[in-house]
Amino acid sequence: MSAIPSRYARFSRQTLAALVPELLLCGHLIDRSGMAHSIAAFGRTGMAEVAIEEWRLASPVYTRRMRRALGFAGDGVETIFKGLQLDIGAPPQFMDFRFRVDDHEHGEFWLDHCGALADVEPMGEDFVVSMCHDIEDPTFDATALATNPHARVRPIHRPPRRPADRRPVCAWRVTIDAANEPPPVPRNAALVAESAAARTELAPIDPSDDGRSDYAGPLLSDLRFADFSHSALVRLAEEVCLQHHLLTLGFLVAVRAKADAPTATAIVRKQFTGIAGLTADRIRRCLRLGDDADALATVLAAHPALNPLPYTGIAVDNADGTVRLRIPRNSGASTDGAWPALLDPEHLAPLDALARAVNPRWFATAVDGDDGLLTVDFGLADEPFRESAEVAITRFSTGADFAFTDRGKPLPLTVV
Repeated sequence: MSAIPSRYARFSRQTLAALVPELLLCGHLIDRSGMAHSIAAFGRTGMAEVAIEEWRLASPVYTRRMRRALGFAGDGVETIFKGLQLDIGAPPQFMDFRFRVDDHEHGEFWLDHCGALADVEPMGEDFVVSMCHDIEDPTFDATALATNPHARVRPIHRPPRRPADRRPVCAWRVTIDAANEPPPVPRNAALVAESAAARTELAPIDPSDDGRSDYAGPLLSDLRFADFSHSALVRLAEEVCLQHHLLTLGFLVAVRAKADAPTATAIVRKQFTGIAGLTADRIRRCLRLGDDADALATVLAAHPALNPLPYTGIAVDNADGTVRLRIPRNSGASTDGAWPALLDPEHLAPLDALARAVNPRWFATAVDGDDGLLTVDFGLADEPFRESAEVAITRFSTGADFAFTDRGKPLPLTVV
């Protein structure tokens, strides 16, 4: 059976090199939307419990996927650090991870800039402790164990910062020791690890394509995405989209443990709406698009909520100025209850938010909603709509306007 073609294949290598870090950053910002509504529903402590659960369930799954996709094998510190560089939990520059590898079992990383801390510090020390202590301790270990179950990530120093302008903002030591007992498997791990998202097959990278086709070789100080081939960048984009979905599945599991089904669904829809709009805005700016039907169709084609195609099955059409989505109900995303499954004729707010990031006059209308397919058309109103509260809340993050810079040629940090 031939692989389902990727919508990202339509974009040039240069465009994808700019788009992939955008997708990584927007994956990180999912929590700026989701945690705001978690705080409102469950308080600060409950929010931290939700964050721990979602990241512990999702990060080992997508870390293993990315290792297979980019061909970086091994079970040492270097491999753990490579995984972090391709993780929505550590988007480049916004979460400015720096690394040192001492040997196979020992290394350190530190953050010269932490966008998450910049977002949380104004909220007070209690929220800083929740993020930098309560949440990061178990979730860093969960990410590392995807490479080696005997790895431990422990702080050298971390916020609250004293003095207040301390640099680096935090530093951590990674140690692999066979004497370390692997942590227990989270109770709900199988709900994400055995999901359709976790098992989605994507087209392999073509090793004959010009440019880098894998991340074998030394750990680099930074990943310069322009060095990867077109084929590799397509696969990277699709893997990052699956990271978005896997994190949201973890979020849904965690929220359902604290609320009844209707309440949990309402919270996840709000999360979806907030990040859908902010992500669409960043994609539009990255691709330097206008606000017409062609621009909307292009943003829809690139939006992680609607990708990858083998998982969502969502068709994006643009004919005679009419932009249409066809959302099947028999896809892996629908089976999982992921973002596309939250859309129905009465619940199109995420699509409204997405479209209005292109032009505030766009609105979504369900033209057919039978059991097998939801068809949605986009039209233009006479007057612009106000930005939704969910998107406005997500814009609280400094990531909303964060700008990537060209750091030049990366340096190898390890000898192969």
